[in-house]
Amino acid sequence: MLSSTPTLRTKLAYGFGSVAFGVKDNGFAFFLLLYYNQVLGLPEQWVGLAIMIALAVDAFSDPIIGFLSDHLHSPWGRRHPFMYASALPVGFCYYLLWDPPQGLPPGQLFAYLVGVAIIVRILIACYEIPSASLAAELTDHYDQRTSILSFRYFFGWWGGLVMAVLAYLVFLQPDADSPVGVLNADGYRRYGIAAAFVMTAAILVSALGTHSFIPHLRKPPAERPAGVAGFVRELRESLANRSFLALFGATIFTAMAAGLVAALTLYFNTFFWELTSNEISVLTLAIFFSAAAALALAPRLSVRFGKKRAALWTAILAGFFGQVPIMLRLLGAFPANHSPALMPMLLVFNTIVITLYIVSTILSSSMIADTVEDSEIVTGRRSEGVFFAANSFVQKSVSGAGIFTSTVLLAVIGFPPGAKPGEVDPAIVRNLGLAYIPAILVLYAGTAAFLSAYRINRATHEANLARLRARDSAESV
Repeated sequence: MLSSTPTLRTKLAYGFGSVAFGVKDNGFAFFLLLYYNQVLGLPEQWVGLAIMIALAVDAFSDPIIGFLSDHLHSPWGRRHPFMYASALPVGFCYYLLWDPPQGLPPGQLFAYLVGVAIIVRILIACYEIPSASLAAELTDHYDQRTSILSFRYFFGWWGGLVMAVLAYLVFLQPDADSPVGVLNADGYRRYGIAAAFVMTAAILVSALGTHSFIPHLRKPPAERPAGVAGFVRELRESLANRSFLALFGATIFTAMAAGLVAALTLYFNTFFWELTSNEISVLTLAIFFSAAAALALAPRLSVRFGKKRAALWTAILAGFFGQVPIMLRLLGAFPANHSPALMPMLLVFNTIVITLYIVSTILSSSMIADTVEDSEIVTGRRSEGVFFAANSFVQKSVSGAGIFTSTVLLAVIGFPPGAKPGEVDPAIVRNLGLAYIPAILVLYAGTAAFLSAYRINRATHEANLARLRARDSAESV
């Protein structure tokens, strides 16, 4: 039986693996479109379509990977075979993404991007979903689950950001052939090599660091579901859990809000606040502090307030504080653009909002872990992989709706294409804020409403554990 309090070494080893996911996520978000469009010459619509296709395939593969992970019978348990098997292929295929064969015509380059992007995403999912599921097995302690997942999110955020900063400072530098650093084709190839090594190393460190726990981890069901019908039936039974459905609904609204924020942040930074590239970089670097603060805050809030209450209020506060600077600007009560006070104020609000968002995400993931025993009471089996895969599925599937909403908002207010900072009609810039605020607040209100329906608290969780122990004792007699 595993200790209910994992050691710091265990938390570090477990969390470090998410560096691989962070590197992939930042690479896809920051560099992939620019590289294939501006450096390799593939039309931006084609690149966007390729990324969307890969995302769709990845999203629908998640439940399958989660299900297989729950039912795998092997000497190395249910999770670790997936983790080990993905390590080398992830690194190699991620490198291939940044070093395509030279001279490919656009159609073949598009096909190459689609194929390699799909493989990379599926391989990352083969590590990420079993690894995330492992959190519910390494400990059944109500607060320690939050602590161990805090390390996971910390390394995911820091790993991706460190690799992105290194890309800008080391690999994407101007040279004789490429006077613009971000258009340096050889720099992307070198970035791909470095990122590949980092991703592979992170996965192996995590897998090896948790390998000794394999004999103590949960065993898969003795009987495997028969065929597609069995897979669908078990999926339906597991996902019928009321508390998980509440989290599922909350994730839909959170993912939509995240997509909307991601799509419009650059518009606000560039046209609403009129920040320079260096100032935007400083705001981005604040995420380092936010991730560290969330690592410390999430477990403390779990202990003091319980997961549901803490997740609910951090989500509400993140949604509210994110709009305060815009509200104040619309009211004429925020520092003017280019004034010395603007950046410090934005930096403070940005850091607070991102910290609250990460804390809420950590707590929500820990709440998913607690649905495992709640579901086991009814179904008689543990479905960690299915629960975490379903959460991943909805995040990937729905975030695009937020991005689509951003295009609708821009069209409604008549935001001009090819706009330059300081030259956009002030009425249009003002309308951007007026349209954005209610959209975000409505989405966060949806998140809060669904989180309110979650019913597992500390006492419920302890009662579930007691019932399961009693059942195990009765069956062993």
